Parts: sequence; structure tokens; C-alpha cells
Amino acid sequence: MSSQMYDTILRRGKLLHPSGSSATVDIAIEDGKIAAIAPSLGQSARLELELQGQIVSPPFVESHVHLDSALTVGEPRWNQSGTLFEGIEIWRDRKRDLTLEDVKQRAITTLKQQAMQGVLFVRTHADVSEKNLIALKGLLEVRDHVKDWITVQVVAFPQDGVYGSPGNAALLEEALVLGADAVGGIPHYELTREDGVRSVHQIFDLAQQYNRLIDIHCDEIDDDQSRFLEVVAACAFRTGMGARVTASHTTALGSYNNAYALKLMGFLQRTSLNFIANPLINITLQGRTDTYPKRRGVTRVKELWQQGQNVSLGHDCIQDPWYSLGTGNMLDVANMAVHVCQMTGTAEIDACYSMVTWNGAKTLHIEHQYGIEEGKPANLIVLNADSQYEAIRRRASVRYVISQGKLLACTEPAVSQWKLGSGE
Repeated sequence: MSSQMYDTILRRGKLLHPSGSSATVDIAIEDGKIAAIAPSLGQSARLELELQGQIVSPPFVESHVHLDSALTVGEPRWNQSGTLFEGIEIWRDRKRDLTLEDVKQRAITTLKQQAMQGVLFVRTHADVSEKNLIALKGLLEVRDHVKDWITVQVVAFPQDGVYGSPGNAALLEEALVLGADAVGGIPHYELTREDGVRSVHQIFDLAQQYNRLIDIHCDEIDDDQSRFLEVVAACAFRTGMGARVTASHTTALGSYNNAYALKLMGFLQRTSLNFIANPLINITLQGRTDTYPKRRGVTRVKELWQQGQNVSLGHDCIQDPWYSLGTGNMLDVANMAVHVCQMTGTAEIDACYSMVTWNGAKTLHIEHQYGIEEGKPANLIVLNADSQYEAIRRRASVRYVISQGKLLACTEPAVSQWKLGSGE
């Protein structure tokens, strides 16, 4: 065995474990899989990377993004109010000009940006509220085009509501027939409360009929009377689908009175629901109608985490009508979560790192192929940091990205030098 030549060996990397612990090891890769992990490997490899104690981590998971609208900021106009609803209006105008090539080009450009920053698993929402389903068809083609270096899930997302326009319900089902991985919804944007409740039931019916995951934009509003999360929780509990169901945003949960929230949190513990917060976007879009004090506009991330719910984080928007900024860097997202969710304890900071890695894998239902273990696909990243804390604090660069055993991208860390003379 000592003479075996591996494809790649990573030497002296600090391997992170889901528990938060770490160990300095060598990692060997062969035929696209993790072949060996040991304190020291005597074999050699065609490519050897000396890590000198830098973090080796599973790749980042982008749990929630809209690739169909990425890189469209300012088209056809800027969102001057900064609100969710002006963003929807702008997107309604922009999507009239969508073409397959337009969607595919922007999506692939964005995915490359994300991959170079360590993201190798992405769940994207595709707007299925226009009759030709251009966004969906484009993203399904992208999913297949990039599968050799990044895994993409596509959610059929009725941006204008399942019942907000004639024919939307049929389009949502057609999207599943075409191959969408999950069914989505937006009950708080339906025309009436009754339509919102009906839409949630329809989403669960479709998911069961087509054996798909569920990811619902749920209560993304400051209205403390927007209470569709209880409907999602009830459906998840009654169907037993909880682990396959995600409630995205749930920002109204942060505005509920504590008596109601406490009751609801108890119900949530009876399900296995996944939650996604999008702190960069939530803190930007929410609270726009407040004077002072202004709410943070993010769901109760800390409380959900403390009671054992699976919480992951998403970037949500990257240079689009809702958010003019964004680079696809998941450490920006984790860093914002630390601040806006007030998760500054040591275990809490580590938890925010897990929310862009292991927790995201659980949300996407890909745990079987995720993680750095012998026999699993060799998907991993090396960070220019020696701990989760340092990675988030400095938003450390991703030194190496390895996808399915191949070196996909590398970044040379920036080096700053003090030039002023000694003693000055």
C-alpha cells in the first residue's frame, strides 16, 4: 500500500467535523472519491497540496438563491424604495424580456462566482408565473450543464402566487412535470388569506403526487398577522413530510407577539421542518415601513436553533431587483447572521458556520453525498483560516475548491505588508 499513487493528497489540513471539533490529517483522493483520511499518509500523489493547518471543510451550501433574476440590477430600473414589493414589480417588467440564453448565461456566470468561493451545492428558485416557463426551462438546462462541477436543485416558485393569476396553478404543476426538484409557494402574497391557505394545501398535494421536496417562501413580510407558518407546520405534521419541507424567510415570526410565537414554536418541535433565513436580504427588505425603532426583519434564528430545528442560511439575491449588492460569498451571509441574529457566543458562531455547510446539506436532503468521509465524493474546500471563528470573522478566502475530486478553483490569499519604517 505504501507505494500507491493517489490522484491528490492534501497534507496537514485541519479537518472540521460537524460537532465543531477538528483534527490535523492528510486526505487522499482517488477516482473522484475520498480514498483515505489519516494523521499521516506515507503514499504520494500526482498533486500534493501543503495546507499547514488551514481548515478543510465540506463545501458551502447555498440553500436559497434566485439565479433566474441574478445580475439584473437596474434592469429596467433601480429599486429606489428598497422594498420587496417594488422588487416584485420591477421583476415583473424584466421577466417579459427573458430568453433561455439570457437566463442560462447569467445563471452560469453566477454559479462560477459562487463555486470559486467554495459553494458546490445550490438550491435555486425559478419563477414559474410566466406562461412560457422560460426561467424554469433555462435553469433546468443549467442544472444539467454544470452537474460535473456543481449540484443544483431547482424549485418551481410561483412568484405571483399559485392563485394570483389565472393559469398559475397549472403552470406550477407543469413545472414539476418538466423536472423541477421541489415545489414552492408564496402564501402571504396570494390575494386573500383563504387563497394563501389553499395554496399551501395544493403545494403539499403536488409534492406528494410527484414525490418532490417542498420549499415555501413563507411569511416574508413584517405583518404580524401573516401566519402561514402554522399552516405549513400543520400540513407537515399531518403528512409526515416534515424533513422534506422547508419554510424560507419566515420573517413575520420575528414580529409575532411572544405568547403566540411560544405556542407556535412548540408546534414546530413536533415537525422536522427545515428553516432558511436570508440575513443579508431580510435586514435590507424588512422594516421599510417602520419609523423607529426599526425591526431587524429576520426570523427567530437563535431560538429555532436552540430548540433543535434545522436552520440554514441563504444569500437569496445577487445583484437583482431586490438586492443591488452581493457576491455569492456564503461567509458574508454567515457573518451577517452572527450580527443580526446576535449569535456571538462561541457555540453560536460555530452554529452559523454549520448553517452554511452541514445544515444546508440537510435542508437540500443531500446528506448521503455530503461531508468528508472515506468513500464519499471528494467535494471539499480549504479556507485561509484555522477555525470557523476566524473564517467568519475575516470572511476568509477559499484557497482551494475541489469538486468531485478535481481542483476546480484556487485563490492566492492577499498579503498585506507594513511599509512605514521601524518605530514610526
